Parts: sequence; structure tokens; C-alpha cells
Amino acid sequence: MLLVRRSAVGFGGVARWGLRCLCSGDAAGRYRDTVLLPRTDFPMRVNGPNLLEREIQIQQKCGFDQLYTWQREKKAKKEYCLHDGPPYANGDPHVGHALNKILKDIRNRFEVLRGRQVHYVPGWDCHGLPIELKALGDLGTNELTPLQIRQKAREFAERAISRQRAAFQRWGVMAHWENCYYTFDGKYEAAQLKVFQEMHNKGLIYQDYKPVFWSPSSRTALAEAELEYNPEHVSRALYITFPLLTLPAKLAAKAGAWGHVSALIWTTQPWTIPANQAVCYMPKVQYSVVKRADNEQLLLVASERINSLASMLKTNLESLATFAGSDLEGGVCQHPTIPAKQVSLLPANHVTMTKGTGLVHTAPAHGMEDYGVATHFNLPVECMVDEEGRFTELAVPELQKKSVMTEGNATVISMLQAVGAIVKEEDCVHSYPYDWRTKQPVVIRASKQWFINTASLKDKAKDALQKVRVIPESARSSLLAVLDRRTYWCISRQRSWGVPIPVFYHKETGEHSVTHIAKVFSEKGSDSWWTEPVETFLTPEVLQKSKAGAVSDYVRGEDVLDIWFDSGASWAAVLPDPRADSYVEGKDQVGGWFQSSLLTSVAVRNKAPYKALVVHGFAVSEKGEKMSKSVGNVIDPDVVINGGKDLSVSPPYGADVLRWWVAESNVFSEVQIGPNTLNAAKDSLFTPAQMSQAYL
Repeated sequence: MLLVRRSAVGFGGVARWGLRCLCSGDAAGRYRDTVLLPRTDFPMRVNGPNLLEREIQIQQKCGFDQLYTWQREKKAKKEYCLHDGPPYANGDPHVGHALNKILKDIRNRFEVLRGRQVHYVPGWDCHGLPIELKALGDLGTNELTPLQIRQKAREFAERAISRQRAAFQRWGVMAHWENCYYTFDGKYEAAQLKVFQEMHNKGLIYQDYKPVFWSPSSRTALAEAELEYNPEHVSRALYITFPLLTLPAKLAAKAGAWGHVSALIWTTQPWTIPANQAVCYMPKVQYSVVKRADNEQLLLVASERINSLASMLKTNLESLATFAGSDLEGGVCQHPTIPAKQVSLLPANHVTMTKGTGLVHTAPAHGMEDYGVATHFNLPVECMVDEEGRFTELAVPELQKKSVMTEGNATVISMLQAVGAIVKEEDCVHSYPYDWRTKQPVVIRASKQWFINTASLKDKAKDALQKVRVIPESARSSLLAVLDRRTYWCISRQRSWGVPIPVFYHKETGEHSVTHIAKVFSEKGSDSWWTEPVETFLTPEVLQKSKAGAVSDYVRGEDVLDIWFDSGASWAAVLPDPRADSYVEGKDQVGGWFQSSLLTSVAVRNKAPYKALVVHGFAVSEKGEKMSKSVGNVIDPDVVINGGKDLSVSPPYGADVLRWWVAESNVFSEVQIGPNTLNAAKDSLFTPAQMSQAYL
């Protein structure tokens, strides 16, 4: 195996290393002419000032650009298909690309040596907000039409693809570089829309009004895979009272001369209090009415939270009565900021006892579990927050047009202070979701979006995964955990650069009609959604079949598909057979491309799109730190190969050393790279003793 790895990694090939090893020690040259070996003018060692020039000569002389085509034309009994996860076309090639692409190339070359015919089509993920934002620069989207935005985004993506492709070729990656796939290609988009159409026909794709992760900084909905969590986010946490106007029947019988009792809740998002519709409790735990020793205030809290709350409030809490959570049924509270509003005490299984008071403030427009409660009890789901994260006219006048994350939040706190509803106020450092592109915090906000019902696919996806080999096997539990957490997948985005969701809305009723437009996209590309008349898509045959009415009654939708749906449908556009032999990507794709590919394939074909998953680690600094430009520890693969001032070593190393760094690393953990690592790889690659070991 080591022989294969060595020969697959280097540009020089087996011949020059083999000749060197067999002739070492033959000082007198007595046996040199008796050994039958190929004659080669390859140098014993490609090093020194001619390194880069010589490497490129070897690439050209060995026909690296023709290797993939040659092996495809060669007869073979078996084919090996490694499906390329598309890198994002929004920047320069980085060392993470090098780790991934070289690792795939080592495997592909190994399969060629085994006599197999390799199917490997490189691809690029070309849509999405990061590309759109970089393409526009300082220009605002209000200044351009959707088609102008799309043109600029396409040009930006094409430039990034050109730079990345050139780097991948320089690294010696074997592929037919004139036959790549791009998610902005019309034929690819057509294949993707066929997947969408089939899932919609099966009832797996639907439109609904429900809370989703929303990025005010990007002004679009986000999926879980588009979030990153900041463990040091600081929120203003409040303990807030909801006065009980109607005591639960069983509690009223025990109340006697207690006086006024208030339900105590805890929240790190005070701005959501105006949207409160209920206070939830856990039916199967114990609750108590306690009296504060310092001011005799009566509070309703979970019994097991009494000691923690007493410590937090720095006062003794005397328990006056204890009862089952189910006894709280029928209780009604006064809303703390809306005098005319009353909210009910309701049972819910998502209430936990690890933090807070055991009673949960419930705002259905701003929480996934809250929405579930609203659906069960038919509560209103009113969102008073707009796309920019500001309070709308549905809020009270003093809140309108204020950002919920800043001045709006502060105003809500002031309103609660004015009515004496705050028992305790403090800073809370906790993990909080951020937009992975803008690095700004997101909110949960109800809006009308398109969703995939992943809950109905979960069991089938799990069954499909049982037939997949996962390397390392420990990654399987992470894949299953992501499936368990995801009940639905929001696939609509409020941007211009993407594949349009093929839907038309009735001007008066708002009812939608999904139309099949894959053929149009295949011929004219997705820009046709904006350039072609409505009649191109809503043909008489479509109208008659769907009973949709007249063309003039409809307007086309403005949302585009999530880029994870874009890349997740790549199996339908690229794979020659039902399943690839391998998907090989970094561990971040456990919640990304591996999942979206699995869910779309299971939805359409009841099988996974891969036979095996290889999950590798990230490239990190020699200190084990994530690479960051602000920290100054980023290693540029171009500098590794060609030299430059960014490394305090003696580059250029050439592509051989970069490839050997990948080949000798334990890729299933974090892979360190830096001056020491590269020097060690260089010494290892050019050490005669180690060369000879490859052939023992």
C-alpha cells in the first residue's frame, strides 16, 4: 500500500525512485547494467532552484492533462466512481481545498493502478448569498435589477472557478478539466428542478408560514447548515413575572389567603415578550408556590428549581404548596406588556429543568417548539418583526422600526421595568446562532417559506445509511444525530442569485401553482425566469391540467432555492449510475452535503446516493488552531508551492511536498500544516532511506 501511495503522490513516478533505490550502494557500478529497468532522464531528486520548472516539465511530459482521458478509454472490468463535492466558487483556493482534492486524487490513482476505470467529474457550487454579496461589493441590491445582480454574480463565480481550477491542475489532480459540472449550468438546473418537481408531487415539498432562522444582515431565511454558533455571545437575560389572573382550579382550592401569585419565566430574548401567547409547563414534574423572604412576593416555579432560584435571588424561598404540573391546567396570566391581553398556562414536553424556572415564555412566531404548541392549541402566530429585524406596525408605537437585537430589545426591557415585571436582570454568555456568511447574529422569525418534510424522510434515510460504509465509523452517530434534530428543511431564500422556485401565485387569492419548467431551463438557463414571458411557463396545457385559470391572473415567485438543495441534487445531474462508490469530504459536510444528498436521493429513489462516505478532518495550524486571516496563521498552498514571504521557511516546496503532506497525514483527525510540518514532509519525501522502504 505504501508503494501505491508513494507513486500516486509524486510527479516523478515509480521509475526514478525505483532506479535510485536499486542502485544505491552499487559504488563500483558492477551490477548497474545487469538490472533490467526502464531508462529515464528524470532526475534522482527534483529540488533546488529548478524545482518548479522541472515539476511543470514532468507534468507536461507525462501528459498529466491526458491521464484521465487515457484511463477512461482503457478497457476495464470495473468502474470506480468518486463523486466530487462541489467547492464554493467565492474565493481563492486554500489549503482546505488542497487537503480534500489531493486526498481524492490519491484514491483515484490507486483505483487506476488496481485496473479500474475511474469516473471523477469535478464540480463547483456557484449560487448563493456569499457570491452575490462579493460580486456586488458596495453596490446595494436596490440599485440593480435581478438580472443585473445575476450577471455580476455569475461573472464573479466564473473568475473564482478559473483560479481554483488552475490550482487544482497544478496540484496534479487527475480529471477531465474541460468536462466539469457547475450548478449554474442550465442542464444541471433542469436536473435539479426535476428532483424538486418529483418531491413536490409526493407531498414532501410544501409551503407554510412558520418560524425559521432569519438573518437580518442578509435579509433571507437560513437553514441549520448555514449557521455557526458563537459560544461567547452575550444576551441580556431576564426573570419576568406573569401575574396569575385565574388560578388553576386545583391551585385555587389551596390558595386561601395567599394573595397575588405570579408565574416566573426566564428568557435571554426579551424582545420576544410582546409576541408571547402562552406560558408552558411540564405536566409530569412538580411545581410549587414559593414566598420570597425579602419582599413576600409569591412566585410559581418548578419545585426542583427552587434552590437555584433562591441562590440567584439571594433570598430564602419558602414553599407554600407543591402539586403536579398537570394541576396547572386552566390557569390564565396577565401579559406583562399588553394590559388587555391574557395568556394561558399550557402543557408542553419541550420544557426543561436544566435552566430557568421550569416555566417557559412561549412566542410561536419566534421559536420552533413554541410554534408546535401554537399548532396544537390553535394559538395565533403573529410576527411583528420585518426582514431587517425591526419591529413592524403590529408592535406598540414605542417599538416600531427599532431593531430587535439592539434598541428594540432595550425598549422592551424598559417597558417591563416600568410595570415592575422584572425580578432579576443579568448578562448571559451562551452559544447563539450566527449567519455563517455575515458573521452577524440571526433571529427566529415566522415567515412564509418553502419546506421539505424531513420528518417523513427520517426513517427511510436511517435505513439507507445502514447500507453505507462510513469511514471512520464514529462519524455515523453524527450523521444520525443531524437527521434526528431536523424535522423540516427550509429551502427558500429571498435573493436573486440562485435557481428560482418554479411557482406562480394567484394575484387575488395568493394560491400557488407549481409548474414544470426544467425543459426551459435546460435550453435557456434559469435567467429565463426573468427574461421569458409568463406564457413560456404557464402554457395552455399547464393551465388546463392544473385548472389554474388565465395567465394574467398569476405572478411568478421571487424566491430561489437553498444552495444545499442545489448541490444536494448533484447525484441526479452528474452520476452515471444510481450510486457513487464514494463521497469524500470534510467533517463539516456531516450536516451539509452528505445530508442534503441523502435526503433528496431517498425522497426520489429510496436509496442513498453513495456506497461509502469518507469523512476527513480540517487543515489547522501547527498549534491545532483554526486558520484565520486575523490571527495570521493561514497557509496559502500557492505560497507552499511557489514560495513567498508568508512562510518563515525556505519555499518553494513544489507540489510534490504538498501532496506528500496529505499522503502521510492522519486525515481522520485535524491535519496540521506549517513550516515544521512542510519541512518534515520535504525531508521525508527526499530521503533515500525512506524511498527504499517503499519497495521492501
